[in-house]
Amino acid sequence: MILVGLDPGPVLSAFVLWNGETVLGAAELPTVEMLHEARHQWRRGPVAVELLESFGMPVGKEVFETAFVIGRLMEILGDRFVPVYRSKVKLHFCGSSRAKDGNVRASILDRFGGKLTAVGKKATPGPLYGVHGHMWSALAVAIYAMENSDDN
Repeated sequence: MILVGLDPGPVLSAFVLWNGETVLGAAELPTVEMLHEARHQWRRGPVAVELLESFGMPVGKEVFETAFVIGRLMEILGDRFVPVYRSKVKLHFCGSSRAKDGNVRASILDRFGGKLTAVGKKATPGPLYGVHGHMWSALAVAIYAMENSDDN
């Protein structure tokens, strides 16, 4: 099975195509293009989407715009939409919901033998080659969703 992991944003969104062993594709796209991909390219299989969570603090315009994007994804994807909360991802990889993005990334790299083995180099790419920036969050969402498919 191939699963799409998605870290949505108001302007840019990141996604990875994950088969449980290797990143088959990954990119950061303008959100408008990502919505187009969701509608026309991701017609089969689940799409795990990182959702927003409330922590009782004031939020700005970007959070509400991201919520709008998530709603559009729910509409486009229908029953292929797999909601994933970041706090569950942090618990899954780090054992603490207080973990930071860097901790989650380090945990993923450790699972795949460290950065040199996991990511590799252009001449010797690893299974996570090409993942950078927000794609790490999308990958974490994809791995979590695949490993916890019964909970979603």
